[in-house]
Amino acid sequence: MNNTTLIENFLDYYWLSSGASQNTLSAYQSDLKLFSKWLNDDLSHINSNHINDYFKHRQLSAATQSRILTCLRIFYQYLITQQLIKNNPTAKLHHPKQTQKLPVFLNIEEVDRLLNTPDKNTIFGLRDRAMLELLYSCGLRVSELITLDYHNINLNEEYIRIHGKGNKERLLPMGEVAIDYLDTYEKKARPFLLKSGQTDHYFLSNRGSGMSRQNFFYIIKAYAVKAGIDKPLSPHTLRHAFATHLVQQGADLRSVQLMLGHSDISTTQIYTHIQNVQLKSQHAKHHPRG
Repeated sequence: MNNTTLIENFLDYYWLSSGASQNTLSAYQSDLKLFSKWLNDDLSHINSNHINDYFKHRQLSAATQSRILTCLRIFYQYLITQQLIKNNPTAKLHHPKQTQKLPVFLNIEEVDRLLNTPDKNTIFGLRDRAMLELLYSCGLRVSELITLDYHNINLNEEYIRIHGKGNKERLLPMGEVAIDYLDTYEKKARPFLLKSGQTDHYFLSNRGSGMSRQNFFYIIKAYAVKAGIDKPLSPHTLRHAFATHLVQQGADLRSVQLMLGHSDISTTQIYTHIQNVQLKSQHAKHHPRG
């Protein structure tokens, strides 16, 4: 069986068994193809030395190396289940230590400026304001926001149904402000964006189809510039702001974990580190002996 077939069969198996997102599948496909091209040999005929040599050749960052190692580990475990190999060549390899970087987030004043930037007198401004409000109100991943279906939003019950990573479902409460803007978007903007077409996508582009990740990225960057925010911004920044502000206001970490859809609470704990850094900064700035 050639490498291309091995990779395709693995991706089909992994998608069916794990419900992995398209982004994960695309990343794993790319990782395996690049490794196969470098190896220039049968993927089933390798050992740990090959993998170490590959990492040295690529001079990868710790984060990228860790992702590729995870991919290879799952791939070779699949080959074992298919009885194509006996031992996993990644078994004795360890993930490199990564320096934990605190995510960029906006303070409450900056969030207000960003949310108030869209022109509410235009169809696109109403749509963009609704998207930004929902993103901040619920701490969604951008992929969750743009793939949101109309039937997953219940304004009367004040919650949305989200299918996150691994197709895991969670129900999230919405804030009153977000609900008001979503209601306005549904009544005054979405029908015009929909035109004469039919789609269950909730947030629509000017073509009447679902909003793309790239399009929303450009939109939020443009609003950040207009709002005078010079921090490196992405759609994920509002997710970080959502979590950080909750923790700062006293929300328990377990609740924040559930709302964010983190499978491991250690992922959520970074927001306590952000709070600690802020406290230290404030102490140094304002305390007489800081």
